[in-house]
Amino acid sequence: MSMKSKRHSLRKGRMMALVNWENNYSVNINKIDEQHKSWINLINYLHEAMKAGKAKEVLGDILDEVMNYTVYHFTSEEKLFEQYNFPNKVEHKKIHDEFVQRFKKIKQEFENGKNILSIELMTELKNWLTNHILNTDKEYSSFLNNKGVN
Repeated sequence: MSMKSKRHSLRKGRMMALVNWENNYSVNINKIDEQHKSWINLINYLHEAMKAGKAKEVLGDILDEVMNYTVYHFTSEEKLFEQYNFPNKVEHKKIHDEFVQRFKKIKQEFENGKNILSIELMTELKNWLTNHILNTDKEYSSFLNNKGVN
């Protein structure tokens, strides 16, 4: 069963989403907004799977998918920073690197058998994601828009 069909089968029960896309999350860059929406969907999928008590193997696959997408998304942003010489690129990349390290630690603990997937962890991920978009990512929005990126 593909990850996409696994996500679909989990959603049949229609649990409440942990994070819903809101218009104020938009950074006015279509590519990045779409990536943020995909990232939110993955976090919601992980939350649904955790609440549904899915097997460790399934949760491990989802954690891998979230990790891979996180790296892909951060790389996309950082390429724009380099291309347009965003003044805060070093600080922003540092925030990305810290999150990746934190998520790698979560993933490693999970793989080592620790029961780390909890409502508290999911709330932490949600808060980090929404705060990052609303605060840190909004910092580059107007800069890149003024460079013609939208």
